[in-house]
Amino acid sequence: MKKLVEYIARSLVDNPDAVQVTEIEGERSIIIELRVAPDDMGKVIGKQGKIAKSIRTLTKATAAKEGKRVVVEILR
Repeated sequence: MKKLVEYIARSLVDNPDAVQVTEIEGERSIIIELRVAPDDMGKVIGKQGKIAKSIRTLTKATAAKEGKRVVVEILR
């Protein structure tokens, strides 16, 4: 799941080297923290949060196959 979020984020931003993805795995849930350069925040979030919502939807679908919950947090 970490690789999926990292791939999507690197494809969207102008500064792909600044993308950092951290995965914290629990028994039933996974927390994915996505950090990008401040200038690229808008590109990852998108208009009215549509891109961020799409990223969350893709990760939830992938996590459902494994029987887990996933939370994607976009941090500065």
